[in-house]
Amino acid sequence: MNKKRATLIGLLAVLLWSTMVGFIRAVSEGLGPVGGAAMIYTLSGLLLIVTVGIPDLRRFSARYLIAGSVLFVSYELCLALSLGFAATRQQAIEVGMVNYLWPSLTILCAILFNGQKASLWVIPGLLLALLGVSWVLGGESGLNIAEIQHNIISSPLSYALAFAGAFIWAIYCTVTTKYANGANGITLFVLLTAATLWVKFALTPQPEMVFTLPVVVKLLMTGIALGFGYASWNIGILHGNVTVLAAASYFTPVLSSALAAVVLGAPLSFSFWQGALMVCAGSLLCWYSTRQRA
Repeated sequence: MNKKRATLIGLLAVLLWSTMVGFIRAVSEGLGPVGGAAMIYTLSGLLLIVTVGIPDLRRFSARYLIAGSVLFVSYELCLALSLGFAATRQQAIEVGMVNYLWPSLTILCAILFNGQKASLWVIPGLLLALLGVSWVLGGESGLNIAEIQHNIISSPLSYALAFAGAFIWAIYCTVTTKYANGANGITLFVLLTAATLWVKFALTPQPEMVFTLPVVVKLLMTGIALGFGYASWNIGILHGNVTVLAAASYFTPVLSSALAAVVLGAPLSFSFWQGALMVCAGSLLCWYSTRQRA
């Protein structure tokens, strides 16, 4: 595996993950928020067993195993359920944009907890990312406080899960960087996510799962995108150009929104795209701040 090929494979992961918002929402409309997510992560876990393999738990430190499991499962639950519980398809795409605060928050956590050196560019970067999300939630009016409040009140659980997920993933990235020591527990973590969702599905009232052909096709596509996305990213991070992959991943909000709009047939306003570009620019500024060490 040469560096160029590994980098291209890692970039494939960015493309695959960009389909997740639209596909998860589409599957949840047929199988329910919990049942759909449970099916997705079960399929993805099986694919990861084949592509990445079953991890050797003896290589894991106790801190990585416990913290990684809890944080990963919590994040994936927040992501999948926030999209499933959104009131409309367009709102699901907006919720997905809230989730993309995590790149900027990851830099912030690395600075606060891992001793990452950064310049003052991180401050405008964080502010720009937050402004971008606010711009998206403001609807066609841009930064409209009344519209932002209306959106959040219309689906408070969905937005709360998305915000929580962004912080949780930032913490997860920080923890794994510090405690993983080269170990990769992604297969275990995805299977734990599936198991947790099936427990919730069994213990709480859920809508009937309706398996139509379009839903099954999207389920397969989502499981493949998630499973192979993680497998591809692992190859890219281990053998490719990490700087290129990091920079490319910060453009995921725009790509993800475009693909979700196509999958869900949900037109997005010009102000939405303005906000999405702000989120991308804010993430890039935060990343740039780590290149310009204070």
